[in-house]
Amino acid sequence: MIDPEGRPLHLAWNYDRAEILADGIVHGIGIAFALGGGIALVTLAILWADGTQVAAVSVYAAGLLALLSVSAAYNLWPVSRTKWWLRRVDHALIFVLIAATYTPFVTRFPEGPTGYALLVGVWSVALVGAALKILLPGRLDRLSIALCLMLGASGSLAYDTVAASLPASTVILMVAGSIVYAAGVVFHLWEGLRFQNAVWHGFVLVASILFYSAVLDGVVLA
Repeated sequence: MIDPEGRPLHLAWNYDRAEILADGIVHGIGIAFALGGGIALVTLAILWADGTQVAAVSVYAAGLLALLSVSAAYNLWPVSRTKWWLRRVDHALIFVLIAATYTPFVTRFPEGPTGYALLVGVWSVALVGAALKILLPGRLDRLSIALCLMLGASGSLAYDTVAASLPASTVILMVAGSIVYAAGVVFHLWEGLRFQNAVWHGFVLVASILFYSAVLDGVVLA
């Protein structure tokens, strides 16, 4: 349910100044990383990769920057109707980033139905999930978390193709990133912990760096 200000009725926003400052620092580091790293990644792709990979890497870099930027705006914005609209977009972009992260890796798959099926399936689920977060804010939040984790793990359905198409170091980075994301969910749900939001976003940042490294290692530099 949504109150007249657009806030989910179950949601409280009780972080103190120190917690907000810590979260702001984490987000600032994330945005700087996404902007600088994204430019570097696309530039290297233009120099060393083919056109399809450049496009795929650009989609990934744009998704990463969009999510971290909107997340910063949502978490640091004063409590208001605008904040709750930013919350919708923030949560929708989580789904988009998962799909955008898969996109560069699929360009390394051999020609055939596996890569296309995975990409279409991931983007379809991501767009449905994003639409639900926009249209039904504050509902089924725990189900959404489970759906995000399942979407992130869907690449395991094509593990043989992934392992055969990407360097072992890339697969290790992807698995490590997935583990860090999953571990961070514990803190995301631990609402009584002080600095819980900053800690959760710290896990997101570390996982994002691991996946960025995987894209760099397995797509751009491979």
